[in-house]
Amino acid sequence: MASNPIRRKWTFEEYVQHEQDTGIKHEFINGEIYAMTGGTHKHSLIIANAITEIGLQLRGSDCRITSGDLRVQIDEDTYIYPDFLVICGNGDFTDDGEVTLKDPKLVAEVVSESSQKYDTGLKSEYYRSLDSVEYYLIIHQKRMLVQVFSRDGDAWRYKDYKLEQEDIPLKAINVDLPLSEIYRSVNFESDEE
Repeated sequence: MASNPIRRKWTFEEYVQHEQDTGIKHEFINGEIYAMTGGTHKHSLIIANAITEIGLQLRGSDCRITSGDLRVQIDEDTYIYPDFLVICGNGDFTDDGEVTLKDPKLVAEVVSESSQKYDTGLKSEYYRSLDSVEYYLIIHQKRMLVQVFSRDGDAWRYKDYKLEQEDIPLKAINVDLPLSEIYRSVNFESDEE
């Protein structure tokens, strides 16, 4: 989740140095940087559940799942952080420290009320512009809902998954992701008014 930008034009080198100096992740979009905000308990639990389930199913393959500590390069002026991603093969990193990736296979965001517009709009467009991305998952934390964009040749298919017994087929990485595992131990009752 990105918050308000630090207002001034930054070079990419200044941006990277600022992240190293502050230890705070930022998204870099057209010379502006946006600090990433912290998440809630549900946000963290959903990410941990999804990473665990996908990671177990990826064992023995050439793909692996990572947390949102890797930034993804969209183009020369846009670098963003997903909540988690899948890399297949060695990964095309732009730096020796293997922090900036150009070719994720799957990217995912766990959305909040404050990030939903960005994650379902512009950020979705960014991820789907990458030739390597086969899946973009938008996982909601206030209700059981995963919005899945999947690549079909040059087009994108979209489907909502809402039922606990549903599995999300991620055939390009040989994973079937159960909603019951994504939302394991998540309490939605606290969100009811």
